Amino acid sequence: MVAQIREQLGLDQPLLTQAAHWYGGLLHGDFGRSILLVQSVFWATAQRLPVTVALSLYALAVTLVVGIGAGVLAALRQNTWVDQAAMMVAMLGISIPRITTADPNKLSFRAKFLPPSADFVFGTDNLGRSLWSRTVWGARLSVEISVAVVVLNAAFGTLVGALAGYFRRVDGPLMRVNDALMAFPAVLLAIGITAVLGPSTENVILALAVVYVPRTARIVRASVLVLREMEYVQAAVAAGAGHWRILRTHVIPNALAPLIVQLSFLFAYAVLTEATLSFLGLGAVPPTPTWGNIMAEGRQYMREAPWIITIPGILLMVTVMGLNLLGDGLRDVLDPRLRLQP
Repeated sequence: MVAQIREQLGLDQPLLTQAAHWYGGLLHGDFGRSILLVQSVFWATAQRLPVTVALSLYALAVTLVVGIGAGVLAALRQNTWVDQAAMMVAMLGISIPRITTADPNKLSFRAKFLPPSADFVFGTDNLGRSLWSRTVWGARLSVEISVAVVVLNAAFGTLVGALAGYFRRVDGPLMRVNDALMAFPAVLLAIGITAVLGPSTENVILALAVVYVPRTARIVRASVLVLREMEYVQAAVAAGAGHWRILRTHVIPNALAPLIVQLSFLFAYAVLTEATLSFLGLGAVPPTPTWGNIMAEGRQYMREAPWIITIPGILLMVTVMGLNLLGDGLRDVLDPRLRLQP
């Protein structure tokens, strides 16, 4: 049987002969045939190429928007909290692969349910995987998802809010759509969207963006409604400036302070909601580690290994609390009314 299969695949021939046949077929466009997929390698690759290209373009777009935006802001605001925060996030993202060199999905059944120790800082789970590696990589995924959600909210929330606040004719329709989306609890709406689209990282980002864009739009709209009536805006209108120029140069820049505060709180909400979706099995597909699915796997072992669910839960609590405190601090710094209080 084995000899027959080797003969069918041409493996019984010398290695140089096999290489010559493969390169000869390659020149004629024949990449060979996949045993697993039972089809031509060329067509199997062609069918999967659009998904690969789409993911690559999406990753490139997010990288360019976030990387260039953060780099420009850090350069323009040297030695300020903006510069320090951007550099801290960048160094964290670069150093995460070096913080832990262990594969977060490496199995070791002999080492399962080991408590925290010098060898395994956070212990191991039911499959012997290092909980330290899994929580670190889960933190990185949570940050990536949250940053993508914040970027989408900053773009679309600002656009919708500015249009609704400045142009009276579109205010009603846009705000009614906003009200319809905000009528649903955020977590329930996110669960519904991901349940329809299916569990994946991209769908989680899309669901969280749809959930939180209306909230960002209302914050921007409220600021634009006030700024639209300011004297310098009326002077620009009287001088003949176009609406889009007024929005770009006078209105949106002065509405950034409450937007930045809202986005800092939104970062915390996105981390928490992503963990909730992953806990329910609607986030990243296992074995990709996230804090949510780590806690979901550990809930059935709370008696034997309580650290599996406890450690990611504590990290999630500290992260969300820290981001909320950051939002409070930004509000105190950027709100002139609070600065004037003794």
